[in-house]
Amino acid sequence: MQTGNTYDFRVEPQDVDFTLHATVTSMCNAILNTAGVDAQRNGLGVDALSRKNRSWVLSRLAVEFDRLPEQYTPYSIRTWVNDDGRLVSLRNFMLTDGDGNVFGRVASQWCMIDFERRTPVDLREIADVYLPLMSEEPSPCDRPRKVRAAEPQCTFEHRVVYSDIDFNRHVNTMRYIDMMFDMLPIETFAEPRPLRLDVQFIKESRYGQTLTVGLERQGDISLFEIRSDDGVAVCRASVEWR
Repeated sequence: MQTGNTYDFRVEPQDVDFTLHATVTSMCNAILNTAGVDAQRNGLGVDALSRKNRSWVLSRLAVEFDRLPEQYTPYSIRTWVNDDGRLVSLRNFMLTDGDGNVFGRVASQWCMIDFERRTPVDLREIADVYLPLMSEEPSPCDRPRKVRAAEPQCTFEHRVVYSDIDFNRHVNTMRYIDMMFDMLPIETFAEPRPLRLDVQFIKESRYGQTLTVGLERQGDISLFEIRSDDGVAVCRASVEWR
């Protein structure tokens, strides 16, 4: 039995690249927006949590696309939540086109953090609202994997500027993905292919820092690692082209 809530979208011109298919970043943006809207709908949005000095932070993300939809294509995202322990919330997503065909599957892990201490908060604190949302429906794909450190074959530096940061004044999730995909030659995207993307968020980056983005390529697998100006890894990712 299907659980959760479903939200409708359409691929707009600003969501596509030169192939006229949606970019991975635009699809991931819709996925994370769905998470935010659904959390708010259930009384657990960042607006409600901020009044208690709390917020949601994405720690790991796994995305599988069989294909990327073309411009103006309508699609839907269904989302539901699984119990994953006291400190981690597992939120799932299923993406379907207008004919009901599944083309994307997502599993994501979130922590609720204390704004001041920047430490995870026990989810039992919100048990009265959170636990009724739990579903027995399993994740539609393998859970996010731990990504190993890359051995970069090439790197570039990026200074964190105004357009990179979110409401927390930290680098926006989508900007990390953009930085990493910008390392790849444009020919990589000329023919849209099925893929799996795993992203592991390790540490927050702030305005003014200089990040070093590294790429290691092994056939159809691309490994990325982003380090801050103190040499500490802040984000790692793996893309497997299928």
